[in-house]
Formats: sequence, C-alpha cells, structure tokens
Amino acid sequence: MQTINHCIQAAEGMHARPAGVLAKTASAYQSTVNLYFQDKCINAKRMLAIMTLGLQQGDAIRIDIEGEDEIAAAQALTRVLI
Repeated sequence: MQTINHCIQAAEGMHARPAGVLAKTASAYQSTVNLYFQDKCINAKRMLAIMTLGLQQGDAIRIDIEGEDEIAAAQALTRVLI
C-alpha cells in the first residue's frame, strides 16, 4: 500500500476543477484509491465524493492506494495534488 499525506495549499481549497483532475487521475489506475479527511473516507475516483468533503486551504488529507499499479498511481496523484 502507498500512502500520500498532503496539506491543501490552494487559497480556494479543493474546488470542482482540481477535484475533477484528482478523480480523473485516480480513475486511470486499477488500484483502489481512498481519500481520508477527519473521520470520513471516500473513493477518490469520484469527483462528487471529493467535493462533499469541502476541503479548504490548510486541511490535511491522506490518500491510500492499494493494488497492482499503486506505485505509478501514487506518483501521478502526487503530481496533481494542490
């Protein structure tokens, strides 16, 4: 399993465009991609699920990736996180 810990940097938080990019990137891989924020866990391949978290600047998230292409998925997701 690969884990990414990230703090949202963008002043506008995780709005529709970056949430869509994150979900599209996660969906390109076979691995399971779960995003954790506070006490919530969502499927990071679903843009609307990401949007429901209401992520703001300074929020700390964790992304767990598990599967046969987890290393490549983790690298790609790290590149698109804002």
